[in-house]
Amino acid sequence: MSPDEFLPILQARFPQVEFRLDPLNPQALIMSASGVPEVFGWLRDAPEAAMQYLEFSTAVDSPPDCLCVVYSLYSYTHRHRLALKVDLPRHAPTIPTLSHLWENADWNEREIYDLFGVFFSGHEDLRRLMMPEDWEGHPLRKDYSHPNLTPRPD
Repeated sequence: MSPDEFLPILQARFPQVEFRLDPLNPQALIMSASGVPEVFGWLRDAPEAAMQYLEFSTAVDSPPDCLCVVYSLYSYTHRHRLALKVDLPRHAPTIPTLSHLWENADWNEREIYDLFGVFFSGHEDLRRLMMPEDWEGHPLRKDYSHPNLTPRPD
């Protein structure tokens, strides 16, 4: 199934969640955070989707207002792929964890938390993964500055 085919199915199944095609990526859908993790649980467990594998998750910083969490799912059964993007407010980026659905979400979420500052509610061990525990800030945010680093040119 393509994102075009997933879109009406997800809109019918989850009418309270906003879904739309991503104008920048024909292989992706953009969805509201209100559907996480219910939508992802359905995508994993529903026979018509059967997204058994979370290929990866990452984040994208889009100043001035937004951080976006990106998930890439794959079905071994149907051999289809779907990317889902969830926009979060930059001032309080919080999204439910998916670590109870896919084991590899655990460290992916820790990395996103560490480097971008996205808080994954319900995560059982959300702590820094790459930076020292006492590190201040999130170094992959575009507004990040460290006293020992040269500021980015505007």
